[in-house]
Amino acid sequence: MQIAEAARAAGTTPRALRWYQQHGLLAPRRSPAGYRDYDESAVQRVRHIRELLSLGFTLADVQTFVDVLDREIPTDFTQPGSPVCHLALEKARARLAALDERIAAATHIRDRLAERLKD
Repeated sequence: MQIAEAARAAGTTPRALRWYQQHGLLAPRRSPAGYRDYDESAVQRVRHIRELLSLGFTLADVQTFVDVLDREIPTDFTQPGSPVCHLALEKARARLAALDERIAAATHIRDRLAERLKD
């Protein structure tokens, strides 16, 4: 399928697919006319990329998973014995710590502003 159809099937935009390709996360085939050609596995890979991004992982984080993006994403990163899960767990803990820091900083700013709005 061409880029617009693949993007629609994956729930994203053609621009996002080109962005993922530019960052080494996708490698679509090319048609004889030079158009990008995506199959269902590429659409599934994009869904996995989007799921990881929606969990708070960065694009750089997702790039570390490039070799396993075609596998199902575990619902529990603490599954024992899997090196993939170990890497995911490590990245997830780091991402969670970063989110906690951002939330604390935003809460502090919010509290300071709220203090100035007291009547």
